[in-house]
Amino acid sequence: MLNGKRVTVVMPAYNAEKTLRKTHSEIPHDIVDKIILTDDASQDRTVDIARQLNIKTFVHIKNKGYGGNQKTCYQEALRAGSDIIIMLHPDYQYTPKLITSIAAMIAYDIFDAVIASRILGNKALKGGMPVYKYIANRFLTAVENFIIQQKLSEYHTGYRAFSSKVLESLPLMENSDDFVFDNEMLLQTMYFGFRVGEVSCPAKYFEEASSISFRRSVIYGLGVLKTAMKYFYSKRGYKGYSIFNPNGKKLDSR
Repeated sequence: MLNGKRVTVVMPAYNAEKTLRKTHSEIPHDIVDKIILTDDASQDRTVDIARQLNIKTFVHIKNKGYGGNQKTCYQEALRAGSDIIIMLHPDYQYTPKLITSIAAMIAYDIFDAVIASRILGNKALKGGMPVYKYIANRFLTAVENFIIQQKLSEYHTGYRAFSSKVLESLPLMENSDDFVFDNEMLLQTMYFGFRVGEVSCPAKYFEEASSISFRRSVIYGLGVLKTAMKYFYSKRGYKGYSIFNPNGKKLDSR
């Protein structure tokens, strides 16, 4: 708990048996009240290890996709009565040691959402980010900032935190079940007027860290541009995009 706010870490997992223990060991348990892992039909021992660590674990019998897995994460976090929800990948690409700082920015009402940026601090390439991904990240971020008139250092990090109010307000069930879910969610957060902050976060790239193929990266990039244009037109009065409809389907927190 931090400043009277209940803090939950959610981990969307897929084949994370080699890195889950290390990730879990660095979570600041003095301020984190609950850890939830949702397993997206892993083919390894992720679920067994999670249960050995006494992590509250939810298992998808069939793979629902990266976005579908996050929907389960956030829904279960709300059902658990969480006030601050931090998504941390269990692949140890992002350091859990930033959780206290990230949570504090929401707990003390500075921001409604916080993303951990790999770009701030110029350490992405030193951490092993492939050059083509770095270039694509910078290009897509520049284009998105121009289209939606924001100034984030990146939109593509998977390390992020939200207040429960944000998660309850956004029509997240209208979003994709694929990787573009992250981008849709972040743009929704800004579209509906929530405050978004950033912290600098070093990231590690190694064999066990999750990554997507070049083909999937291209699909993701096109989805990012499409989402930005939906944001652009929605801000100008177009009502046809369900992800920016305030009456769109939301998470079931009951």
